[in-house]
Amino acid sequence: MWDWSTFFHYLHSPYLIEGAGISLALSVGAMVIGLVCGLAAALMRMSRHPVLRQPATFYVWLFRGTPVLVQLIIIYTGLPQLGIKLGVLSSALLGLGVNEGAYLAEIIRAGISAVPRGQFEAARSIGMTRTTTMRVVVMPQALRIIIPPLGNSFNGLMKTSSLASVISMDELLRRTELLIQVQFKVLEIFVDAAIFYLVLTTLWGFVQRRLEAHFSRSVTAVAGARQGAPAAAKLELGEAVLPHDAT
Repeated sequence: MWDWSTFFHYLHSPYLIEGAGISLALSVGAMVIGLVCGLAAALMRMSRHPVLRQPATFYVWLFRGTPVLVQLIIIYTGLPQLGIKLGVLSSALLGLGVNEGAYLAEIIRAGISAVPRGQFEAARSIGMTRTTTMRVVVMPQALRIIIPPLGNSFNGLMKTSSLASVISMDELLRRTELLIQVQFKVLEIFVDAAIFYLVLTTLWGFVQRRLEAHFSRSVTAVAGARQGAPAAAKLELGEAVLPHDAT
C-alpha cells in the first residue's frame, strides 16, 4: 500500500536534498571535463593531419559506442590494475566527463562547420591567426548553434549521473537506495527521488532558455547597440539582418 506519510517525509528530507546537490555538482564537474575533451576532440577531428584526426575519431567512436555504465565500472575497477588508483569521485567525474566529451565533440564540430567558409577566409585576409579567428570570428557564431544541443546534453547528464551510484558514488540515487534498504518503502522514496531530478532539470530548463535567448541575438545588432546607434537605425538593421541570421 502507498504510504503518504513516508512520501511527504522524504520529499523534504535533508539527506535527499543534499544528495540532489551532490548530483548537480557531479554533473557540473563532468560537463566541464566534457567541454574540454569535446573541444579538443572537435578541433583535432577537423585537422588535416591524420596524427591528430585519427586519435580523436577513435575516441569519439569508442566512448559513443559503449555504455557509460560499463565505462564507469572499467575506470573504477580496471585502472587500479594498471597502477592508476582513483577514488569514487574521481572515477565518476572522469567516466561521465570523457563520455560526455565524445558527444560534445560532434556538437561542437557541427557548430564550427556550420559557420560559412568565407568567414575563415575573410579573417585570414586581414592577417588574423587561426587562434584569433576561432576566438573572435568563428566561436561567437558557432555558439548560437552549439548552445541548444549543449543544454540538452547537460539536461541528460544530470540524469545520467545517477549511474555513478553503481560505483558507490554518494549521490541522489545512491542515497535513495540506501534509504529503501532501511525503510522498505520502494515506490514512495523512488518517486521522491524522481521529483528531485525533475526539479533539477526544470530549473536548468529556465537557465537554458535564457542562454539560448542571449546567444541567439544578432551579433550585428548588438555591435550596433554598443556603438550607440539610434533606436530607429538599430531597428532597421535588425530587420535587415534577420533573414541572413535565420539561414
